[in-house]
Amino acid sequence: MATNAEVQKSGSENALSTIRKFSRRVQGTGLVKTARKQRYFERQKSKTVQKKRALKMLKRRADYQKAVKEGKIVEREVRGYRSNTPMRKESEAPRSQSGLGDSTPIAR
Repeated sequence: MATNAEVQKSGSENALSTIRKFSRRVQGTGLVKTARKQRYFERQKSKTVQKKRALKMLKRRADYQKAVKEGKIVEREVRGYRSNTPMRKESEAPRSQSGLGDSTPIAR
């Protein structure tokens, strides 16, 4: 399979932006994704194995929810953006824009 990703430099465009444009074009074709996927061949799991794994995960989730309800486990805080999380109060201090901790040498 041969796919060409061709980019031409426009008048005042520098080399770095041309390279960025090329890499975006290559990503758009999906060449890198398929190459990485085919790098290590993995056999498809049988239907029985898939079902057993799904059932095991469902049981594990149910056990976890039960333990949380009984108070044996403190529920973990959900990471990432969720629509049901409360908005941050104005009284809370905003995080630094860099995302680096105060103890890092770069943040000082």
